[in-house]
Amino acid sequence: MSRSARVVPAAVSLALVLTLSGCDSDDGGDGGAQGSGPHAGASGVGDPYFPKAGNGGYDVSHYGLTLAYDPDGNRLTGRAVITARATQALSSFDLDLHGLDVTKVTVEGREAAFDREGQELTVRPRKEPAKGETFEVTVSYSGAPRTITDPDGSEEGWLRTEDGALALGEPTGSMAWFPGNHHPSDKASYDVAVTVPKDLTAVSNGELTGERTANGRTTFTWHTAEPMASHAATVAIGRYTVTRSTTKDGLPVYVAVDPSQVTASREVLGLLPEVMEWAQDNFGPYPFSSTGAIVDRPEDSDYALETQNRPVYPGAPDTATLVHEIAHQWFGDSVTPRTWQDMWLNESFATYAEWLWTEDEGGDTAEDTFTDLYEHGEESYEDLWDFPPGKPTSAAHISDNPVYQRGAMVLHRIRQTVGDDTFYDIVQGWAAAHRHGNAGSAEFTAYVERQAPDEDFDEIWDDWLYGDGKPSLPDA
Repeated sequence: MSRSARVVPAAVSLALVLTLSGCDSDDGGDGGAQGSGPHAGASGVGDPYFPKAGNGGYDVSHYGLTLAYDPDGNRLTGRAVITARATQALSSFDLDLHGLDVTKVTVEGREAAFDREGQELTVRPRKEPAKGETFEVTVSYSGAPRTITDPDGSEEGWLRTEDGALALGEPTGSMAWFPGNHHPSDKASYDVAVTVPKDLTAVSNGELTGERTANGRTTFTWHTAEPMASHAATVAIGRYTVTRSTTKDGLPVYVAVDPSQVTASREVLGLLPEVMEWAQDNFGPYPFSSTGAIVDRPEDSDYALETQNRPVYPGAPDTATLVHEIAHQWFGDSVTPRTWQDMWLNESFATYAEWLWTEDEGGDTAEDTFTDLYEHGEESYEDLWDFPPGKPTSAAHISDNPVYQRGAMVLHRIRQTVGDDTFYDIVQGWAAAHRHGNAGSAEFTAYVERQAPDEDFDEIWDDWLYGDGKPSLPDA
């Protein structure tokens, strides 16, 4: 994420089908009381900053969302199919859904009882899924999807725009437009079909697999084969100037730009193939099957976001923001944090990518940037030393400067310690080892120590990653 701009979509009447089958591990949390018989899945995975996010008892592997949006009536309707697996015998399970009126739920084609409390939609199937069993859920709902205000005051969820809508999900906004297991630890593949008036375009993640117009409306179908955390999912609806191309190695590029931003965006978006090539040289093979960008108006949002395959930008991005969000495709989207406490693993790498790009383009070296931050950082970032990047003080601070800037400083301290060759081995190896998966801070520190077993990292972890206040440098 790069804090800048966000958008506001509309209302929803939606039929959602969820096939819950899934991931191989059972570490998604069993939830509820333990015993030999079925019991309730937990109404949250116990995230240290968003304890009600996600749900226990099952792992989703696929979401199939079929949506139709009417901007004049401010209404969204749809159907979704999701595939996952029960990780325990379930007497009931929860889905995260913020707002909206649920009219019917079925499990394996049979109507199920349900109730609502806050963001929790609790489903009680007639036939209780056994541990390891796959099952399908259909949820029918309607209403106006809501904008969610983050603890830090920024807006996400379903955001209406002048000519359509934009769905942004980090950290919890996706529950505003479809029910699901909305925590980064449960990633899934997606198929999204969106029907809109024929003068509008609907953009989502992955690859555009179909475009069909009938009766004055056009349906756009999108397929994301690689696992994606729900907060990285997006739907952008509006009037866009669309450019389709490929990189020199054949990677599809799909760019959608609001007409008011085409001229301002042309030069920086022209750098996308070069940035992609540079990123692969530094971080390893690109983890997804397409790339691109969505550029909306500055008034539609107040930050850029690393939505998978094609980041969202609020107005024409600068080069640093383009580099930042492309780097997130490796760090944040492919390698996704286990909990929101691990947010620094996303933002440190994306911020450090900005430093590396500047260095490689003949500007300040990363060492120059590190030194300037250490000596004068408080002048630009008053909160730089307020808390350690590995342990933000609350949910309101997981996107604050210590996570970004001090997090990047942690990476540079590793580079200073191990040298460039080992450092880049660590960066590329980390991206490869956890490609399309989840990983946390403890796994990262252990990985670094394994790659450089002769080095002592205690000072970096104790003082820079988890320590309070401004650390001392060894030679200071």
